[in-house]
Amino acid sequence: MPDATTMDALVRSRAAAHGDKPAVIDPGTRISYAALEASSRELAAILVQAGVGKGTRVGLIMPNGVDWVRTAVAVTRIGAVLVPLSTLLTPPELRAQLRVAAVQFLIGVEEFRGRRYLDGLYAAPALDLPALQHVWSTRRLASAPAGAGPARVLDALAASVTPSDPMLIMFTSGSSGPPKGVLHSHGSALGAVASGLAARCIDADTRLYLPMPFFWVGGFGGGVLSALLAGATLITEEIPKPETTLGLLESERVTLFRGWPDQAQALARHSGTTDLSALRPGSLEALLPPALRAEPGARANLFGMTESFGPYCGYAADTDLPRSAWGSCGKPFEGMEVRIVYLETAVPVPTGMIGMIQLRGPHILRGICGRTREATFTADGYYPTGDLGRLDHDGFLYYHGRSDDMFKVSGATVYPGEVEKALLAIDGVTAAFVTNVPDGEQARVGAAVAGDALTIGQLHERARALLSAFKVPTVWLLVAGPDAIPRGPTGKVDTRRLQEMLANQQRRERI
Repeated sequence: MPDATTMDALVRSRAAAHGDKPAVIDPGTRISYAALEASSRELAAILVQAGVGKGTRVGLIMPNGVDWVRTAVAVTRIGAVLVPLSTLLTPPELRAQLRVAAVQFLIGVEEFRGRRYLDGLYAAPALDLPALQHVWSTRRLASAPAGAGPARVLDALAASVTPSDPMLIMFTSGSSGPPKGVLHSHGSALGAVASGLAARCIDADTRLYLPMPFFWVGGFGGGVLSALLAGATLITEEIPKPETTLGLLESERVTLFRGWPDQAQALARHSGTTDLSALRPGSLEALLPPALRAEPGARANLFGMTESFGPYCGYAADTDLPRSAWGSCGKPFEGMEVRIVYLETAVPVPTGMIGMIQLRGPHILRGICGRTREATFTADGYYPTGDLGRLDHDGFLYYHGRSDDMFKVSGATVYPGEVEKALLAIDGVTAAFVTNVPDGEQARVGAAVAGDALTIGQLHERARALLSAFKVPTVWLLVAGPDAIPRGPTGKVDTRRLQEMLANQQRRERI
């Protein structure tokens, strides 16, 4: 998309093309494309007057909504580097991420869901957060007067931004370990999102509901930037609840629901007489009528990571895969090179063999905070993802879990992702989380499972029909839902704490 290589070019182009069309809607506010361009420009002028310029690192901590989008657009269109921060962060975690990303200017709500974020930061000790110069509440930002001087230089400042300039630092982590600050440029982020729009089934006629937090790549890339690039309408809310979400889906005539499968299933149970007839294939299928649903395994799950700025592999979400590729993640998107290598030697494996996935191309990360290029990429420019996968002869990618999660049982390799996939194929299972449970010198397969009216005996029996004997979990824990699973600040499962939960269950079974 030649008109969308920087955020400023994108928002100007979409305002010219779509004008009064709603760009973002939340339960209390809606903003058109023209108003988003104008109001983000006014906000950018306030930021420039306050000392924000090209390259300034600006942290943003607030819940989903129109204001989040307007602020993010204002920051990035003038070349400042956006640092989205999780509303789930504790004070120590927040300070750690501010330090890693060298945030200079912080904008945030003072409180959300009982968490106070800005307390103690207005006078942050210089040795603790040496880069932090300004802390503004969203109330202060909303009431700040714009000066004429900064407004006059705004166009020149925005025009100086190039696709190769840094656009944002987004935090991610593996299943354990401290979060990483992943740096993307305007070109890499916008290019990555544009390459996956067709697979996401997002176009200018789409009315997209997305509950994922905008501080994660699934929310910012899959929601905000996807809608802006396509000229679609994005509908979101601060705190998704069945009653409010269903109301939005009906009143806003949402055509595409992207989110978490367990959320869709919960909504389906509460939907009652809600009119969801506007939803189209490509949405999560629990909310679609049976005639519009695909067979299990027929549709690809878009696959990616923060380092690739979301999915780098997929297939049209409303279209069945070729039968031979059922269960795959689809094919790599244009502009992305994928190779599979041996874990020990990093030499490419034969087609069809499982190994570690490496990525190269214009849409991958530009770097990681505090890490050298040599420590981030291979000598020939590939990024080692840590994910396990295989490519078949037709180029379809199959995911087999994380290389740091795989473990041995009686000398045989177990991939937790493979076991989780099998468990999710059992009728009634809505979520499954698998890891190893130490048992003396050995390891056992442990699974925490959420589902409807299932017993451990039933789960074990059905798993035996789907998995080799050594892969069948021998430590089971029934949980109420995904919220019962411990997670880190970036939302990923905390494997160490999950192992502790399963180990406690193992001890209870032996008492």
